[in-house]
This record gives sequence, structure tokens and C-alpha cells, in this order.
Amino acid sequence: MNENIGPENVPAAAPEGFRTGFVAIVGRPNVGKSTLLNRLIGQKISIVSRKAQTTRHRVTGILTNDDAQFVFVDTPGFQTKHRNALNRSMNRTVSQVLADVDLVLFVIEAGRFGEDDRKVVEVLPQEGKVVLVINKVDRLADKTQLLPFIARVKDAYPFTEIVPLSAERGTNVEQLLRAVTPLLPEGAPMYGEDEITDRSERFLAAEFLREKLFRLLGDELPYGIAVEIEKFETEGRLRRIHAAVVVDRASHKAIVIGKGGEQLKRIASEARVELEQLFDGKVFLEVWVKVKSGWADDERALKSLGYE
Repeated sequence: MNENIGPENVPAAAPEGFRTGFVAIVGRPNVGKSTLLNRLIGQKISIVSRKAQTTRHRVTGILTNDDAQFVFVDTPGFQTKHRNALNRSMNRTVSQVLADVDLVLFVIEAGRFGEDDRKVVEVLPQEGKVVLVINKVDRLADKTQLLPFIARVKDAYPFTEIVPLSAERGTNVEQLLRAVTPLLPEGAPMYGEDEITDRSERFLAAEFLREKLFRLLGDELPYGIAVEIEKFETEGRLRRIHAAVVVDRASHKAIVIGKGGEQLKRIASEARVELEQLFDGKVFLEVWVKVKSGWADDERALKSLGYE
């Protein structure tokens, strides 16, 4: 994987009938959009956490098979409460993605279709192709409730297809791909068949570190936290990464560092192990914490941290 991952080694021509298109994955926070993207790609590129609002950026995953190239765009969960500039930034990302794709996967949770899901329906394209993906069907205690649930939800929007699945277990994911393929426009692939993302290694390093913060700090972790890669150097197969964890208050800094610095050491160590697997090489990862008060409601600070 290269620092700047782009359309390299693109085939000169596509087979007859080959399809290529952009597919947005949208839904309220915590319905499993990132888990679905990682399952579709067959590799982890989008971070996953039980904590809502984990995904804050647009993350693109590329899947190429014999019939099609899918350029999946995992979006932040649509925020129904515009509390600050960060939430507004995430909603802008969702709206921009919806305006530029060939197909939308609208992900909901089996057995639950609430007001926050309906607010996402309101921003779906009026004349676009939208596939309803009902995730987490494996968690339904009473499987006989699935069909009545589908009957209730399908009236909310004229969905092109409806596919129940479990992204976590991989159940029916192949059926989703079969349903989506004929909905894409015919065309040559935009990326090489081995490419899985258009995001840089620098971006992925920040995301994987942020995931460890969410996973290891749990409910202690304040929402106002970000990761800034201050230096990223490549020496052969070695990556030297210098990263700052940005928090809103000095009290949050103490939570991230932990007693004797043990918490931060563990976060950095686990992130380094996953990055070495992702990059297939050694990683030197140095992590520290800095306070930047009010960053989540500061447009300039958000831009400096890579938010669109």
C-alpha cells in the first residue's frame, strides 16, 4: 500500500457488460455502516466502535470482481441534532456524497425504524436508486418479526431493492452484491483491481489510532477528541508516524494518558500492531496528547484536522 493510493494499473478496457459506479452507504449513527463496508471489501479500512458517531469522514472502499467495480463511500452517521460545527461538517459530507453517487445503500437496524432513521429518509435522493439494507438480522430474537418489519418500513420510500443481512457475520452480503450489480452503470473500472481504498496511509493511520481511543476508553472518552498526524515518513518498509491526540480540556488529557501513562501506551501499541498488518511493514508510532479548547465548534480548527 502506497502513501498516496490512487488509480494505478487501471485496465485499458473493460469486458463487455462490465459495470462501475459509486455507492454511498448512509444511515443514522451506529447501524453498522463501517462494518458493512469492511465486510464488502474483505479488509478493515473503516473504523468500528460501539460508540455512536465513530465515522466522521468520507471513507472510500473499492471492490472489483468479474462483473463490476464498486466504489463504496462510507459516510458519517447523519446527525439529527446540529449541536456544533463538527456535526454540521459531518452532515455536509453526507449530503455531498448523496449528490455524487450512482446508488445509495440506506442501512437500518432490524426491528428498529425510528424518527432518526426517518430524518435520513428525508435527505435521500428523490429520483435515485436506493437499496434498503436491513442490518443486524442475526440479533432479532423473534425472526418471524422480520417480514412484518419489512412491510412497515418499505412504505417510507420507493426502495429499488430490500436486502436483510448481517454485516458482522457476513450473512447475505453476497446477495446484496448480486442485487446491486445490475443497478450500476456500464463502464470501465476507475481503479486497479487490487486497490481497496483511495485514502492515503496518513489518513488511515489517524483513523486506526482514533478507533483505539474509542475502543479502549469507552464511556470515559469525551466526544470532543480527534487525531492529527503531524509527521508521516516512509523508509523502505518502515513507517515513522508522529501523531497528536487532540482533546477539548486538560481533564480529558489525563483520561487519555492514564495513570503513569499506561493508557496511552496501550492505545499506541494496539494501533501500531493493526497498522503493521495493514501496511505489511514495521511501524514506529509516537503518540502524545494536546489540548485545543473548542475545536469541535471551530471551523478553522476542523479544516486543520482534515474535516470537509
